[in-house]
Amino acid sequence: MSGDVTRRAFLFGIIGAAAAGWVWMRDRGLSTDAVPSTTAGQAAPPSTSPIAPPTTATTTAAPATSTSTTTTSLAPVRIEALCRDSWGARAGSGNFDEHTIERMTVHHTARRLDQNSDAPRAIRTHQTFHQVDRGWPDIAYHFIIDLDGNVYECRTTSAVGDTGTNYDPTGHFLVCCEGDFNQQELPEAQRNALVDVLAWASGEFDVDPTTIAGHRDVASTSCPGDNLYPLIESGELVDAVRARKANGGAELKVVCGDEAFDRVRSIENA
Repeated sequence: MSGDVTRRAFLFGIIGAAAAGWVWMRDRGLSTDAVPSTTAGQAAPPSTSPIAPPTTATTTAAPATSTSTTTTSLAPVRIEALCRDSWGARAGSGNFDEHTIERMTVHHTARRLDQNSDAPRAIRTHQTFHQVDRGWPDIAYHFIIDLDGNVYECRTTSAVGDTGTNYDPTGHFLVCCEGDFNQQELPEAQRNALVDVLAWASGEFDVDPTTIAGHRDVASTSCPGDNLYPLIESGELVDAVRARKANGGAELKVVCGDEAFDRVRSIENA
């Protein structure tokens, strides 16, 4: 009999302990179901450890920063200059003096151009005059821009340009607008291409846009013409170049081969 009493007491003790545990879990808002193993889609059991700082903010911050950077980054304008061969340039003759570009100077050819289809032929004429009549090793300028904004590769930028006026072009990046801007207006396409080329040169040679000048600023001449020079004198050209640089700048690529020849033919046949 004493054995049965002992067994009953033992069983009642176990039941009581279980009930007490159930009440303890219920009072603390804990699940009274069996705790499942942590698998995908299931919550882990509550932890009694101190709560670690949340990492969600760190995780989401990176994409936000990336999105902001992508949104504010601006692609540079691409300038595709037509290589010398494509417009029919003669080979350079004689020796060039090398220099480091420190400033940018704007010219015009002072030869009226009414039809842009004549631009490649006009550039060939300039080069012949410079080499044969002037005795210079090449066409005087580093780049020429036609009325439609096409850019032509001329003298290599590492070589000093030439001039028939009383200034030393050493250190000058010489960009020339095809046409006579004492007689004709500067077309918008040509003006925009001039801004792009100067923005590229400013970045390429680490030259401040404030160095932009007209030929008449450094020599006794009317170049680059009364209808182009106000763009320089007013500071509008400097401001436009600064704005271009602030909005992605400009990259220049010299295009040659069939693509360049086809473009020149297209210009001449327009």
